[in-house]
Amino acid sequence: MKPALFIRKEKLKILFPLLICVFLISSMADAIIFIDMAEESGIQFKHTDGESGKRLFNEQYGSGGGFFDYNNDGYLDIYLLNACPQGKKSDISMPTNVLYHNNGDGSFTDVTRVAGVGDTRYGVGATTGDYDNDGDVDLYLTNFGSNALYRNNGNGTFTDIAASAQVADTGWGTSCAFADFDNDGFLELYVSNYAEYTPDSDKPCYRHDIAVYCGPSSYPPQPDLFYHNNGDSSFTDLTQQSGLLSIPAAHGLGVAIGDIDSDGDADIYVANDQDFNFLFENQGNGTFEEIGLLAGVSCSDMGKAEAGMGVAFADYDNDGKLDLTVSNFQNETNTLYHNEGDNFFIDTTIPAGVAEHTHRYLGWGIGFLDYDNDGYKDIFVANGHTMDNISEVDRSTTTPQQNLLFRNLGSGKFEDVTAQMGEGFALRKTSRAAAFGDYDNDGDIDILVMNWNQTVDLLTNDGGNRNNWIQVQTVGTKSNRSGIGARIKVIAGELTQYADVKSSGSYLAFSALRVHFGLKDAESIDLLEIRWSSGIVDTATNLAVNQRFIAVEGKEIVSE
Repeated sequence: MKPALFIRKEKLKILFPLLICVFLISSMADAIIFIDMAEESGIQFKHTDGESGKRLFNEQYGSGGGFFDYNNDGYLDIYLLNACPQGKKSDISMPTNVLYHNNGDGSFTDVTRVAGVGDTRYGVGATTGDYDNDGDVDLYLTNFGSNALYRNNGNGTFTDIAASAQVADTGWGTSCAFADFDNDGFLELYVSNYAEYTPDSDKPCYRHDIAVYCGPSSYPPQPDLFYHNNGDSSFTDLTQQSGLLSIPAAHGLGVAIGDIDSDGDADIYVANDQDFNFLFENQGNGTFEEIGLLAGVSCSDMGKAEAGMGVAFADYDNDGKLDLTVSNFQNETNTLYHNEGDNFFIDTTIPAGVAEHTHRYLGWGIGFLDYDNDGYKDIFVANGHTMDNISEVDRSTTTPQQNLLFRNLGSGKFEDVTAQMGEGFALRKTSRAAAFGDYDNDGDIDILVMNWNQTVDLLTNDGGNRNNWIQVQTVGTKSNRSGIGARIKVIAGELTQYADVKSSGSYLAFSALRVHFGLKDAESIDLLEIRWSSGIVDTATNLAVNQRFIAVEGKEIVSE
């Protein structure tokens, strides 16, 4: 007879591997991963830059798009911009922008033709907002050439009224944003422009005798534009009167709007390509003052102008002040600025742990999102080189690059968790724009990535909703109808969070207007407070979690 101790050891030899398997399966079940669902969802879009074969200067920047609910059915739809062949037009059908209707079951249907939004011009960027306060979201497009303003007709169709609204600029628009800069209840429009360029003026550029895409200094910059909303479906160009032309023009790429000094009006940050970045402080009298250098956000901590691409505002440490992140060129690192108050920021890129993981990448679309609903805003970056043949001149890098996700540890530091995020983050494409929103209404944030001359990625968040959450849809009455500019405060358990309703950020893209808050394990909302741009403050207490709320200005906040 075998001793009892020997029998127990034999049983342990059998049970131990089983216990390991159970542990691994349990760990996998608790993991959050992202899965690319674009093709499965019916999104067949593929970007083109015109593919001239000549490396035309404007081909390398890609196009944008994003999430918005164009038909008010509670599901986020997707709009994607495309470019077109330049020069002599061929007889073949032209590529178009595409509108995908969210069917509410995880699938999308192409409704571009019915909606009338299949622009065939050379598309670049876009933003959304209810500029005419009629209850549905409108769409503004920047093009290389005449821009478009698609007024939402409220019946599933749109009409381009850019010419009559006096916003059909014919320059080279990039990122843009709607915001109510004078708090009169109507959304103004800021448009960032890039360079004075035409394909006819294109010049060859070389590195080590190899033909490459030219850099921004090859062509002079174009001034940005500021349009005031007249309240009658038209705009007036007040760029000169607003003081935005008091400084030299720069090669603008990314735009973010936010109240950085918490004085109740919207300020503007512009990421410029190899020029000093701009921070325009709203003076509250229709004018802006550029304070980027004094505020510490115009350049690197070494005083160098960097190749600013994308930009985003958010309060990443929950102290009630908007912080800032900017994506930059390879070997520059992305930048993370902490808002210290009094119009001053500190570059925390290195101590936050962002520098060491971004210096090898060329960043474009960037944004804050709470992907795991723990109450702290994380950072996503879309990466890809500008040069389609970079490996011929620099063997240390590639044109397609991996996108990155940084988890906010709640201590001022971020951890690179890209390798843990599943197949959606194993993709290596030449990414450009990125947008964020809960398209499947399951309580966690998904990511839309637009890629250069490639298919789009719809990165679906699987598991982020294991922590609790709420989402808030704002409806202004005295303020603009979209509620853009409203600041929302949420107190739940040990967490106090702040977020602004915004139409801007990332790079060439727009994200969902409804605001998402992760709540970790909090079981109720102690306080939900909304400070509208009109000055009205609405509050609600003791609300249930895992709900979507509709907040109509001046009325009770109710569950959707």
